[in-house]
Amino acid sequence: MQASQGPQRSCSVHKLYNKPMQQVQQNYTPCRASDNSNYNDGSNSQAQVSLTTENEKFFTVDTFPATDCAIYDGDPSVSVSSNRSPFSSQCSQSNMFEQRRSYEKTAGSPVSLCSGVDDSNGKKHELRELNNKLLRPESDIDDSCSCSLNGVVSKHFSLTRRNQVLDVASRLDLKELLVACAEAVDEADTSTAEVLMDALEKRVSVYGEPMQRLSAYMLEGLRARLLSSGSNIYKKLKCNEPTSSELLSYMQVLYHITPYFKFAYMSANVVISEAMKNENRIHIIDFQIAQGSQWVFLIHYLARRPGGPPFLRITGIDDSQSAHARGGGLQLVGERLASIAKSCGVPFEFHTAALSGCMVKLENLRVRHGESLAVNFPYMLHHMPDESVSTMNHRDRLLRLVKSLSPKIVALVEQEMNTNTAPFLPRFRETLDYHKAIFESVDVTRPRNDMQRIRSEEHCIARDVVNLIACEGADRVERHEVFGKWRSRLLMAGFTPCPLSPSVAEAIKVMLKEYSSNYKLAESQGALYIGWSNRALATSSAWQLPHSLPLGS
Repeated sequence: MQASQGPQRSCSVHKLYNKPMQQVQQNYTPCRASDNSNYNDGSNSQAQVSLTTENEKFFTVDTFPATDCAIYDGDPSVSVSSNRSPFSSQCSQSNMFEQRRSYEKTAGSPVSLCSGVDDSNGKKHELRELNNKLLRPESDIDDSCSCSLNGVVSKHFSLTRRNQVLDVASRLDLKELLVACAEAVDEADTSTAEVLMDALEKRVSVYGEPMQRLSAYMLEGLRARLLSSGSNIYKKLKCNEPTSSELLSYMQVLYHITPYFKFAYMSANVVISEAMKNENRIHIIDFQIAQGSQWVFLIHYLARRPGGPPFLRITGIDDSQSAHARGGGLQLVGERLASIAKSCGVPFEFHTAALSGCMVKLENLRVRHGESLAVNFPYMLHHMPDESVSTMNHRDRLLRLVKSLSPKIVALVEQEMNTNTAPFLPRFRETLDYHKAIFESVDVTRPRNDMQRIRSEEHCIARDVVNLIACEGADRVERHEVFGKWRSRLLMAGFTPCPLSPSVAEAIKVMLKEYSSNYKLAESQGALYIGWSNRALATSSAWQLPHSLPLGS
């Protein structure tokens, strides 16, 4: 059957993603002849661009240097030129992003937090009042009635002071209270932190609004950090995972109700399929193959390639969570993909590399002469420790290793989040702002009391939140960087950006029609951004060696 040409080629790919997941991932539906379905260290620039969209008055564009920026929101033809990224972290009164301040500005009191609260309502005054009370010498407070629950006079924290802190805390919104608590934890002010945690405990709930649910998990992270038990709490969360089938079902819930995984799979598949359109032997190295469902779609697409399908070999690198979710080793992924490839008539071979990215060496990848190589990094590189954690610097080592393989294309998808080398307070604020958007995007899909959603958040999102807040050093494995920093790393490793063809954005726009209109798509610096409202959440980009040709050429 003849495949369409030009930009329409991606349609054969993205149509497959719109099938119910159980049809593709769980049952692995065979091909049929009649089947036609298918802290900001990236930049210092300050410019800002706004444009009018159909659904909101202003759309602010800022943060990183860019050449051309296209915003896909309603009218796909709208585009602007800018030297900033397509999503903003600026605080405004028009429901824009929360401000991503420099670390010098965010290391202070809760007053510096951009909360969207008008100063006229007295909130900023109350925050100052709380700060002043926390900083007052103990001798300035009458503790004649200060006693602990067992009747012993407290030498460190009077009941009067506790009541004063609680009084001010009661007038703060949940976000302000969280930040005030984080500051107390950061200053090792245990007494104050415990009072604020008690206040938070009464206002958070995993069954509540998005901010209440997120706050419940952030509170646990703060408790663990205060008790210096962050790594133990994180390991306990990992050890107490649900059964394999339960975890897989929770991951599939997130796959269905949010577009983040489809964004990664679709954009990378279109990039790889276009780069390999004239190749007869293809080798894909997937550094986080998970359940292998991404390649089901690509196999279906390759089966329809004019002139017959190419030989496809996939090397899958494992991670412990995915291994637990599928209830077995990588051979399960290989068997499923081989079965689908056989039914589709695609010559196929699967190679397993059951080890973490930090352990990958050249001999594990089995690159062969005569095969055109594609490398896939799906939400994976941020788990690799860099020079700030270890002299081994596995993050850059892995990029140099990939470069030595001379790949034709490298697909990179990462969360747009700035937590790698950020000090605790800026990292806490970034975690709060980022995951607030994540929880809001999940909230619109399921009722508040939906247990599948609750369990999905608990087992697939909360663990990362706790790790970001409670852990440091090698124990903190969630180390995200913004695209500007990834761009610098890949350039230093010897790669050049590969401009994305229009078919990549087109495929994602079609997919996003299934979801809330609050999802936004934009393009800048050759990368595709997906966001919720006006918060950038993930980027997809393509990279090549200097001698390679651009996509679509």
